[in-house]
Amino acid sequence: MDFQRILLFLVFSFSIYSLWEGWQREHQIPVQPGFSSSTPAPSQNLVKLDKPKEMASAPDVIASSQKGEPVTVRTDFMQVEINTLGGDITRLELLNHHDTNDKSKPFVVFESDAGQKYIAQTGLLGGNLPTHNAVFSVKSNNYVITPGQKALEVPFTYKTANGITVSKIFVFHNDSYLVDVKYAINNGSKDAIDPSAYFQIVRNDFVPGGPSHFVPTYTGPAFYTEKDKFKKVEFSSIEKHKADVPAASDNGWVGMLQHYFVSAWLPQGKTEREFFAKQLSDKLYSVGVILPIATIEPGKDASITVPLYVGPAQSKLDNVAEGLGLTVDYGFLTIIAKPIFWLLTFIHGMVGNWGVAIILLTVLIKLFFFPLSAASYRSMAKMRVVAPKLTRIKEQYANDREKLNRAMMDLYKTEKINPMGGCFPVLIQIPVFMALYWSIQSSVEMRYAPFFGWITDLSKTDPYFVLPVLMGVSMFVQSRLNPTPPDPLQAKMMQIMPLVFSIVFFFFPAGLVLYSIVNNVLSILQQWYINRLISTDTKGAA
Repeated sequence: MDFQRILLFLVFSFSIYSLWEGWQREHQIPVQPGFSSSTPAPSQNLVKLDKPKEMASAPDVIASSQKGEPVTVRTDFMQVEINTLGGDITRLELLNHHDTNDKSKPFVVFESDAGQKYIAQTGLLGGNLPTHNAVFSVKSNNYVITPGQKALEVPFTYKTANGITVSKIFVFHNDSYLVDVKYAINNGSKDAIDPSAYFQIVRNDFVPGGPSHFVPTYTGPAFYTEKDKFKKVEFSSIEKHKADVPAASDNGWVGMLQHYFVSAWLPQGKTEREFFAKQLSDKLYSVGVILPIATIEPGKDASITVPLYVGPAQSKLDNVAEGLGLTVDYGFLTIIAKPIFWLLTFIHGMVGNWGVAIILLTVLIKLFFFPLSAASYRSMAKMRVVAPKLTRIKEQYANDREKLNRAMMDLYKTEKINPMGGCFPVLIQIPVFMALYWSIQSSVEMRYAPFFGWITDLSKTDPYFVLPVLMGVSMFVQSRLNPTPPDPLQAKMMQIMPLVFSIVFFFFPAGLVLYSIVNNVLSILQQWYINRLISTDTKGAA
């Protein structure tokens, strides 16, 4: 049956692809992050440098004995906790997205506790300037953006012993997942300073909700530059000092991915920057970017601003920063998956239910491939008609392989059957199937998207396993319409395949199982009609 062959091919292809990626990770040449001196281009956020200067090296994390105080900020989209120690964002909740296991709670991206650490951290390098170990002062411990207020500034202040004043200002925007992080430096000392700023994400290698073995997703760092494009860097490669971090660049961003969500530092403009990836301790890593600030003479000021995005991974994020939309991982079939999901979103806009949208999209795809599917089913229907003749031939030439093959080819020629006729149409559909598979699996819109009744989340498994059982039943019905394989072992395998796939689909998201059921039902109707048509024609010819 066509779906079984597609899924088997999918499993085989994914296995080969995974082995190839694993081999590349194990044998790639270690690349150490470096930086070549150059004069940066001017930008709105960085003061233009009058002379080339060396970039400071990536910061080392040294545990501070000091403790800060939490400062809470609430907008329409998020609730944030910032610690006065370093001005780190130590907790961030997305108010419009639910927790994976408890719908009554918001989804937590950043957090810092005994078992899980995932924070946004920044600091200044050079002289006595504050790193993430410095304690800032703040006027209030609670900020709330009011209705109609477009932006809210939350300033943190630090003063050095030699008269330098540093303001670290967080700018929150209503109805936005972007937070602008700004350093404003006033050099009240007697000497010129050459500071740099680092913006990093610190995280251990935990996977929210646990790893998915049947539907794998990526958790870890990612970089993007115009030269190297989108690049994932596994935690394991950082640990082995094999992290392929982009070279020094005047563009690009650095982020941290997990299923459905992303956090990323997005430096603006064409300004020189150095990316880095480091292991801080056992299972704790940091990835980030260092940017220079212009030389600040005594009595002068300078500033730098870098936006931080923390929110759902969506294709439309390319409007926020180039390449950020690639954080939606459609795999190597992105070129097909993107238009498929666009069509699915368009249908959802009309029907208002993602489950119904999946059904209608499956119908459209089936109609698009109707001629190819018909050719495949027509070939199988003819094979079903001549199955008794094939059985007699196999019995007649059981001890002569050469005569058996010749007799079978003569039969195919006489009956005008191409034994491979059903394969090519199926192969054509495989990329579309795989693209749809990843479109449903990788889209945050499917989280807690209800269908009807007990299906309240298409991104999770059916809680009562009704859909997988229906999928198995549909596969069994479809198998009855196919010709019985002449090989007894193969026939036995075809009989147990519906049961095997039903069990496998117990672990698949309901949205994917729904697509499979609809695809099978449409295939059954099409195959039944063609079988009946071929049978009638055969009887008429007889």
